[in-house]
This record gives sequence, structure tokens and C-alpha cells, in this order.
Amino acid sequence: MNLPFHPLDPALFARAQPLLDDEWLSHDPELAPVLPTVLARNVGQDWHKAGTFRHHLVGVTRSLTVWQQPRDVRLLGLLHSVYGNAFVDLVKFDPASERARLRELVGESAEHLVYLFCTQSRTQFVQKVLAHGLEADGSLWLDKDGQRHCLSPYEVAAFIVVSMADTIEQWFSWQDDIYSRFPQVQHRPQAVHWAASLWPGPMRPTGRMVHQINGLAKALQHPGLKNLLPMPPVFAHCSQYLSAANEAAAASLYWSVIQQDQPLVDLDVATGVLESAVHHNPWVGEPQMVLAQLYLAAGRHQDAKAAAASALHLFSAWGNSWDKRVQWDAWIAWTRILLQAAEGGPWPERLDKLNNVALRHVR
Repeated sequence: MNLPFHPLDPALFARAQPLLDDEWLSHDPELAPVLPTVLARNVGQDWHKAGTFRHHLVGVTRSLTVWQQPRDVRLLGLLHSVYGNAFVDLVKFDPASERARLRELVGESAEHLVYLFCTQSRTQFVQKVLAHGLEADGSLWLDKDGQRHCLSPYEVAAFIVVSMADTIEQWFSWQDDIYSRFPQVQHRPQAVHWAASLWPGPMRPTGRMVHQINGLAKALQHPGLKNLLPMPPVFAHCSQYLSAANEAAAASLYWSVIQQDQPLVDLDVATGVLESAVHHNPWVGEPQMVLAQLYLAAGRHQDAKAAAASALHLFSAWGNSWDKRVQWDAWIAWTRILLQAAEGGPWPERLDKLNNVALRHVR
């Protein structure tokens, strides 16, 4: 089967590889000076979706770093909710009294972006961007408390890029239910929908939001925005379309294999199902990584190499995982094991020996 695999971009992986170090942020010359102040606000103790608030802030900033965004946009990612917003009740800096302190720490441009991002309606922003509501020059009008505010083209581009990173870092099936159909969220009684409310739920990957991220990404092709910021390397540098139906189909097919809803004695059906998932959505790495392992088990080393290299490319491009059951760095680590085996390294025939596999060289 001719599958839409991606060749591994060595330069992209080289950008992602240093970020596998837990301490990468403390070594970043532009962001490290801000980190102690952020950590002092106990962000590592706050719950946030699939982890802690610290995990979220670092993950968003990691994507922006892989995407080679400028300092003020990366700082927006690191601080994007510190003044609070409509989605979270966390307030780490009081916008009424601490704006000057944050401005002194990060600079006027970055603090201005953080303040706008926290205080303007992000729901309205996403709705209007997805509805092609940008002005001819790339600016965007938002309404709040009876007042109209015009976001400049640069602010729009920055908010789109950070919204993409923000969404891919945190979204999984629990939010697909509690925020069903975001940004058109209906108010549903929590007690009635108690099953959907149970955190973290089954931890399925989102079946909706990659399509929405794709819509934001495509907006960056607007003539007024296109050259303002580096184009994120996802969706072929934000040039390709992913339909809602294809995303939903791919997520369902992938999860059916993970849940072992396919025949278990031979791997032909599971392999075909994953191949179909990749056809529907070739823009996330996890289905391709699992497919690479099935190819290895079948002795199809060249196919395994193509699938593993493509998965590694996609993990590097996103800087975050789509399947939140394990963290991004773990997905990359296992993918590199698979790629090593596909390229001629050892791959155990015995089931118990999978416990022994290790990376034998640095790629």
C-alpha cells in the first residue's frame, strides 16, 4: 500500500533533540531568566488537563521553540495564561497590580502580547479566524464589554501560532467531551453527564481538534500574515488540509487497534486498520509509530523504516504528542528504538525480550 509517509528532516529532528532534556528551558538564553519567577508561582502544583500547569507551559513553549518562533512569541507561550483567562481560573500575576513587574521581566512587547492573550476573548478569536473573519491586511476585530478592539496582523499571527501549540499540548478525549464542539460549546449539566466528567477518562486522542488546529494553520497563509512569523512545520508548513471526517476516522481506527478491538492471533487486520488511519490523517505520528512496530513483527523492515522515520519527523514537527497516554519524549524514545531495528539493529523474537531493548547509538 502506498502510504503518505514523510521523510525525516534531519534539521527538524536536530532542533527537537535538545528539548528532550528535562532541563532544556533552564539552558535557553532567552527564556531561562524568566523561569525562576514563573516557577516561584507554584505552577508545578497546579492541575492542568493532562498534567500540571508547569507541564503545560513548558510543552507549549517547546512547540514554539521547535517552530523557531521569536522571543516575544515564545515568552507568550511560556506566560500565556498567567493573568488568567476565560478557560482557567489560575491567576499567577494580578493584571491590576503586577503588569509593570512582568513588563520589567520580559519586555514591553512580550508583556503586551500576554496581556492581550489573557484578556481578549479567545473563544471569539478562534471562531472568527476559523470563519475567515480576518481583514484584508490580516487584522481582526474583537468585541468585549461593548468595546471593539482591533488586533494587529502581528498579534493575530502570534495568537494563532500560540493557540495551535496550546491546543496540541493539552487536548485529549476528556476535553472532547467537556468542551464538546469547541469553540461552539453548549452548557450541559455536569451531574447528568457524570461519565464524561470523570477525569482523565479513557485518554483517547482527540477526534476533533487536529482539524481545528489545521484550520488555524491554514489561516497563516492569509496574505497579511504569511510572512510575519516562521511557518510551523506541521501540515507541510501549514499548506495542507485535514477534514473533520478524516480526523475522526483516523482517531477511531487508531484507537480500535490500541484497545485490541481487532483480531489478536495474526496482525494483518490491525496492520490494515492502521494503514487506513494513516491515509485518513497523515499528520500525527502515533499511528505511524505503532504501524512501524507491526511491520517489524512481520519482518517488513523497509516498511518499518519508512513508518518509523515518518513518525519521528511528525513528533519532531509538533513538539508534543497527540496521544497523551505517555509524554512526547517517551514517544520519540520508542520510535527511535523502532527505527534502529528497522535499519538493521536488533529486534527481539521473544515477547519478554522487548523489555531489554535499548538505543545503541545516537542518531
